[in-house]
Amino acid sequence: MQSESSAGRLDGRVALVTGATRGLGLAIARRLAAAGATVHLNYAHSEQDAAAAEAELAGLPGRVVPARADVTDRAELAALLNRIGEQDGRLDILVHNVSSLHPMTPGEPDPVGVHADLATALDPLLHTAGAVAGLMPAGGRIIAVSSIGARAVVPRYLAGGVAKAALESLVRYLAVGFAARDVAVNAVSTAKLAKGGEPTPQEQQMARRSPSGRLTVPDDVAGVVELLCGPAAGWIRGQTITVDGGQGLLAP
Repeated sequence: MQSESSAGRLDGRVALVTGATRGLGLAIARRLAAAGATVHLNYAHSEQDAAAAEAELAGLPGRVVPARADVTDRAELAALLNRIGEQDGRLDILVHNVSSLHPMTPGEPDPVGVHADLATALDPLLHTAGAVAGLMPAGGRIIAVSSIGARAVVPRYLAGGVAKAALESLVRYLAVGFAARDVAVNAVSTAKLAKGGEPTPQEQQMARRSPSGRLTVPDDVAGVVELLCGPAAGWIRGQTITVDGGQGLLAP
């Protein structure tokens, strides 16, 4: 959970978290708001989820603002950034958390599904690069959420793995492109997340294999995102930080 020492670390900062009303996105939004940031909670469809997320985060030091937009749609994303610019005059932190998944095997790839997952992974950053450059001051942060499937073969994850590998490559290129503006671009990556409730037999087996004895939970990843947003992480550029409790260190 949020540590007392991080309270106020992000006071005055303005953040946009895509896919922020559930799961990992909500955990990231909670961390940033708890550290004092104004957090725009992006969502595409569910008003119910947005209202629940806003209510859950309402008591934190930072301000939370529901922000409906399909960030895979270039026009909707541009309109969202315009609204943030009009309301806050700046954007200090962009966390790209949205993804799509079209399960398939390497033996039977579906090009349509692969291209769809690639578009979801890449387009939000490709389409925002120019606008973000105008909104984000020196010291800004862009953080993308990736997956271990970018580097290891995960069953039925061909499209998602290819998309995340491309995303990590894009992060490195953007890190170089934004470096002169003193904006740090990085990614965080993890394996399967425990999402609460009774673990499945597969999750129990994965937890037993982990050197930490459990699966990664959303707050583990959100904590690293928060660290990357702080002043001490300003010289970390173009890196993918793996957050898995050491699980990826073990041989298959």
